[in-house]
Amino acid sequence: MSVGPFQHPILGRLLGDDALAACFDAAADVEAMLDFERALARAEAAEGLIEPAAAESIAMDLARFEADYDALAEGTARDGVVVPALLKQLRTRLSPQAAKALHKGATSQDVIDASAAIRLKRAASIIDGRLADLIGRFDEWEAKAGATTVMAHTRMQAAKPTVFARKLAAWRDPLARCRGRLSELSDRAFVLRFGGAVGDRADLGERDQAVADHVAAELGLASSATSLHSERDGIAEFASWLSLVTGVLGKFGQDAALSLQNEVGELKLAGGGGSSAMPHKSNPVGPEVLVTLARFNATLLAGLHQSLVHENERSGAAWTLEWMLLPQMATATGAATRVAGEVLAHLSLAPGGKDD
Repeated sequence: MSVGPFQHPILGRLLGDDALAACFDAAADVEAMLDFERALARAEAAEGLIEPAAAESIAMDLARFEADYDALAEGTARDGVVVPALLKQLRTRLSPQAAKALHKGATSQDVIDASAAIRLKRAASIIDGRLADLIGRFDEWEAKAGATTVMAHTRMQAAKPTVFARKLAAWRDPLARCRGRLSELSDRAFVLRFGGAVGDRADLGERDQAVADHVAAELGLASSATSLHSERDGIAEFASWLSLVTGVLGKFGQDAALSLQNEVGELKLAGGGGSSAMPHKSNPVGPEVLVTLARFNATLLAGLHQSLVHENERSGAAWTLEWMLLPQMATATGAATRVAGEVLAHLSLAPGGKDD
């Protein structure tokens, strides 16, 4: 047991996912925040709000920036957000003109929310690609063994024979629907939340929407007519999607584990886990992990929904809760897609089926 299992040197191989974890490390966070500041400077130069030379200087100098993470940690402990300390480091490397232009009309929440949206979109793309692969694997299994007759079970009891394709559809089809949901919700989840000090973009004057549209386009995010600083339904919707994915894969894991019981013997799993006391056992570790990750995300989702309560124009408490929960939920979902792929690579119908 550990405080953080996903990047633990031992538990990480069981429960973690390196590709997803990389979306949420400190370096990725800082780089995405710098991407926002560069995009903002270019947008404001294009709209005549700062000098083009200042935007060019910001772009060049930020590309060479190396963060002092200890100083950022100290600043965050003091301010509750990293941005003031980050801007302090950045401005020491800029000309006076560029230092003054940097971050014009923005606030800490704009920077942090943009970084989160960029990295969550990256994580979602990884997960979506893996879902497509899993669907393809289920299709291949159906082509090979879908016509095989297996026993259906209702309420944990043997019911009537059915074709294996029916079970495969129950595991595969919800994954396809999850992919469709992601496409539909993307513009609400991966959106530029940009509003300045109190969410009204007042410091940008009549060019505010043009600047927001420019920044969003450069960062690959959807644009919005309002800041969305305290309107977090899009984030909660994405968290719900993460929990749906792990729940669907958890159902596959639970069914597989039940079918692998010696008394049932419908499936076989090559390379199951061993036991320290009973060497004859081959434990369904992968299917069990899928169930665990499903329950983990379902539990965290309730906490994420608590972060919908952003009081007034900005909440420090609800906002910080998002930072704690979303990376864990995304990493758990990535781990579930990774484990499901590993399970499928070693899972087959028991002897007597067409694919044994």
